[in-house]
Amino acid sequence: MELSSITPAPEALRALSHPMRLRILGVLRMEGPATASGLAALLGESSGTTSYHLRQLHQHGFVVDDRTRGNGRERWWRAAHQATRTGDDLDDSAAGREAADAFGQAVAVVHTEALQQATEQRALLSPDWRAASTLSDWALRLTPARARELTAALAAVVEGWTEDEADAGASEFLVQVHAFPRPGVR
Repeated sequence: MELSSITPAPEALRALSHPMRLRILGVLRMEGPATASGLAALLGESSGTTSYHLRQLHQHGFVVDDRTRGNGRERWWRAAHQATRTGDDLDDSAAGREAADAFGQAVAVVHTEALQQATEQRALLSPDWRAASTLSDWALRLTPARARELTAALAAVVEGWTEDEADAGASEFLVQVHAFPRPGVR
């Protein structure tokens, strides 16, 4: 299956740079269409809050109305794309750098929350799922060009991996890749 994705301009990326918007978009991508009220219940927020963030996501093309659901009283939303990518040209302008940095901060918050939840729930996993999970890190000495090759190769492996859609034992498996120069070292 071909993965549909969006590479937003800096203004749209900046609009996505809010942890609640990333959570909402993630739920819509993984769980499917939902109403603001349904998202509010799932995320522990008010429907006013989720409605506001849905409108912001809609304004910038991240979510669309799901016209196949609901009636005149309820509005259903679905993700417009399966993935969000950042463009290579973001560092070409101050606005692009600011948007990329704000987006990175929001992604760090959401990824940290997911990692914490996974760690807390590890004891509930079957031995097979515990064995398939890892919290690993590696420190490599690389040039920027070689580091980019490595991150591209990792992305290619994950994006090319065949899903076990027909297998009853399959479950959603998150892969988060964080690759960066070691902070404080130049």
